[in-house]
Amino acid sequence: MRTLRHDVPASLVVFLVAVPLSLGVALAAGAPLAAGLVAAAVGGIVAGRLGGSVVQVSGPTASLTVVIAGLVTTYGWRATCLITIMAGGLQLLLGAFKAARAALAVSPAVVHGMLAGVGIIIALAQLHVVLGGSPQQSPWANLAQLPSQILDMHGHKVMVGILTVTVLLVWGRMPKHVRAVPAPLAALLTAAVTAAAFEWNVTRIDLSGAITAWAPPELPSGDWQHIAMGVLLVALVAGAESLLCCVATDGMHTGARSDLDRELTGQGVANMLSGVLGGLPVAGVIVRSTTNIQAGARTRWSAVLHGVWVLLFALCLGWTIKLIPMEALAALLVFIGIKTISLGHLRKVHGHNEVPVYVITMSGVILVGLAEGVLAGLALAALLALRRLTRVTVDKRQEEPGGVMHTTVSGSLTFLGVPRLTQELRAIPPGTAVDLDLNIDFMDNAAFDALHSWRLDHERLGGTVTVDELHDEWYSMAASGGRMFPAKSPPKAPGRWWLPWTHRRRPLSAAAAIECRLAQGTDEFHKRTAPLLRPVFTQLATQQRPSHLFLTCADSRVVPSLITSSGPGDLFTVRNIGNLVPCSGAEPRDDSVAAAIEYATGVLKVHTITVCGHSGCGAMAALLQGPATTEGLPQLTRWLRHGHPSLDRLGESGQDTTAEDAALDALCRLNIQQQLENLRTYRKVDEQVRAGQLTLVGLYFHIGSARVHHVPPRDADSPASDGSLPTEPTPI
Repeated sequence: MRTLRHDVPASLVVFLVAVPLSLGVALAAGAPLAAGLVAAAVGGIVAGRLGGSVVQVSGPTASLTVVIAGLVTTYGWRATCLITIMAGGLQLLLGAFKAARAALAVSPAVVHGMLAGVGIIIALAQLHVVLGGSPQQSPWANLAQLPSQILDMHGHKVMVGILTVTVLLVWGRMPKHVRAVPAPLAALLTAAVTAAAFEWNVTRIDLSGAITAWAPPELPSGDWQHIAMGVLLVALVAGAESLLCCVATDGMHTGARSDLDRELTGQGVANMLSGVLGGLPVAGVIVRSTTNIQAGARTRWSAVLHGVWVLLFALCLGWTIKLIPMEALAALLVFIGIKTISLGHLRKVHGHNEVPVYVITMSGVILVGLAEGVLAGLALAALLALRRLTRVTVDKRQEEPGGVMHTTVSGSLTFLGVPRLTQELRAIPPGTAVDLDLNIDFMDNAAFDALHSWRLDHERLGGTVTVDELHDEWYSMAASGGRMFPAKSPPKAPGRWWLPWTHRRRPLSAAAAIECRLAQGTDEFHKRTAPLLRPVFTQLATQQRPSHLFLTCADSRVVPSLITSSGPGDLFTVRNIGNLVPCSGAEPRDDSVAAAIEYATGVLKVHTITVCGHSGCGAMAALLQGPATTEGLPQLTRWLRHGHPSLDRLGESGQDTTAEDAALDALCRLNIQQQLENLRTYRKVDEQVRAGQLTLVGLYFHIGSARVHHVPPRDADSPASDGSLPTEPTPI
């Protein structure tokens, strides 16, 4: 009951939208007007209850008007009802065999082009009704007769049409409480009241006895091949629109997702029942579904109740429809037809270079027919997709005249790419040494023949060709006569460069490990990483512009680019034992660190200097354990003197140095703060920090937990300036 307080109001809003639109679709299709109301009631009750979407609203749809109009003209209305029943049976069968998702393979450009074409056909036909005439048999005839129809306008009928379109145009700018009445209903009511008040001479609609005057469907007489084509067209167009509408509405609400196979089955049952009762074909309609969601619908009961309201209206209030001028309905259809040409859809297809598909489909629907236009659009979409999937790029560069020609072929090598491939390869001068990288995921026989023939000719004329395949060895296998793969090779998982060698490769002997691991690593870099990073390195080849000077320990477990997610050109890195920064002028002198600081601040103009320490630092452990630890290592002993201020600070903090692990961790963190202070002894650094041009940052990498923490510099005015330990580092 909690959902009904949302669903009942929503169902009433959708009902008010559905009635005029259903009548308009029936008018455009040349079917009895009551057939539109029957389809709306059946679509709401049956498809709403049995379908796979909780918010979609089904009913007669404008996309089928051209098909239905042709069927009515050829076979008559009662035979068209039987075709609707058979189309529903086909949908039911497709849903039972789980074929619903195949409809999603249709390009949206084809769907939108079809709807635009149908909309233009409807607008051209109904414009004649607005002008007081009758629609012709084809869009060409409607267009040809339009000038004479304009010259022979019927005043009152045209005024009703203009009034209807005017209300539709301005209704969106009305106050919110006024817009609670749907625009189509407001337009028809305005036209009806005005025509009655001024006693205009307009055409009236009469549904007296139409709902109860039911006649059974009859077998169509004619060529069964054409009848079968009509059944297939109704089933597929209605089914595709319903399923695409499901997908669209799923993105508009937070309720349960649609079951597409169940939706197709529910649509099939609804179409069978609609055909039996003398209604139009049924499909999910995006306008009513969107209105349903915006009105606050929560469950499928909103769609079901909307169908109940339509049924009650047809049975009890059908007489009120005769107050609506036929020209007002025709004007509504003209407005809806023009609205199908959506600029939003055009922008989307333009962004994906599918405007030709949209235009061909729309033009084919208008000039030839719905089925022919859709097939033409599908064929063009398939050709464009095939062209994209088989596109080949050939990149050639020669670093110096007479040097090696580096050539990279990327894409899928098929017979479609052979002309481009041979053109590019034959442009390489004879006698040139060629380094050919094949970054391809497929190669057919025609492409192999073209590539192999060029290679033999090039080598015969004195050149050399070295082939390196970055993916599966398509060329090598074909050259050796091996059996080729039946399909495109799936992309390989990216190399796990961040893992140690021991975690990525099979165990090697000690000697083999020393000799091979670096070579294997560089080989993996060339095959997997270099092609991706080559454009970046090309830009960085002439100069570097790092934003950070990163001072860290030489410990092999600390990988700066890994723990900071940085790339080439980001960090100007200095590594030493203990991540120490000797004070300016300190003894023993160390020009290496001082030179890096000088170059980073004076030439590179870095914005940040980071000192990064880590847990379990061997240098700090050596300081804690005393000089005996580094006995026999005189250079290391002298270097660690720069860490004595950090050790003194630990003693001043009162830390219990007998708890070795806690003392080491505290010293590692205090050492970071001490090195940040040491940086301020360099005049250039201190000036830039005071001017706000440079920031000093401390990082602490806890190896065991793989966590990076922030360690703030010790402020001279902070409580920690008394020598106490810094607070626990802040996780980043």
